[in-house]
Amino acid sequence: MTLLEKRIALVTGGSLGIGKATVLALASEGADVAFTYLGFRKHQAEANEVVGSVKGLGRRCLAIESDVSGFKEAEDVVRHVMAELGGLHILVNNAGITRDGVVWKMEEEEWDTVIDVNLKGCFNYIRAVSPVFRQQKHGNIINIASINGMRGKFGQANYAASKAGVIGLTKTIAKELGRYNVNVNVIAPGMIETDMTEQLTDEVKQQARSEIVLGRFGKPEDVAGLIVYLVSEKAQFITGEVIKIDGGQYI
Repeated sequence: MTLLEKRIALVTGGSLGIGKATVLALASEGADVAFTYLGFRKHQAEANEVVGSVKGLGRRCLAIESDVSGFKEAEDVVRHVMAELGGLHILVNNAGITRDGVVWKMEEEEWDTVIDVNLKGCFNYIRAVSPVFRQQKHGNIINIASINGMRGKFGQANYAASKAGVIGLTKTIAKELGRYNVNVNVIAPGMIETDMTEQLTDEVKQQARSEIVLGRFGKPEDVAGLIVYLVSEKAQFITGEVIKIDGGQYI
């Protein structure tokens, strides 16, 4: 029997990178999966590809075009998933963006946009699923932060602040929902090979690689495998934890 048989999951930002790998990993372990994506550029085609891959695994899949920063939109997405797939047991808050720049040059819009997506987006979906998880007295929430939310990073005041906020949010929600048998954890990746990191300069990549004890970047599947474990029955005594997955970059 697969680890997540008869479970239904929702992943934000599921058409690319860590989100895509997570959708596929959850489906591989027996879960039906819904995911959100932004429908601009090539994301529509990539979302369709993910849906096809999940269905190829014999699982149901639902792709929903949505902006995670919208409070009402999050409620609508959760209701849609419940109606179409018949329930919800797992939430993975993965959607995130960067708008890097030193603080003395950072525009208000660059600050607000990153906070709205990375931090408020997590709150929006936690708020939307909490009544469901409380009522059924079961659920798993995984929030994706970053080691830069733990240590800070030059040129990333907005991103680091948003991810530090995700860590504080996770610990608080773990305390609030623990009595309802809901596990809430946060994963803090280091440098992972994604479309986002591919846009970095060679100099930035080399600096990051020099920090990593294992001498290489991680893969989205490394993070997805940890997520599968944390939402499975094997990890039901783990909650409120910040788990780094960074090849030793934080050391």
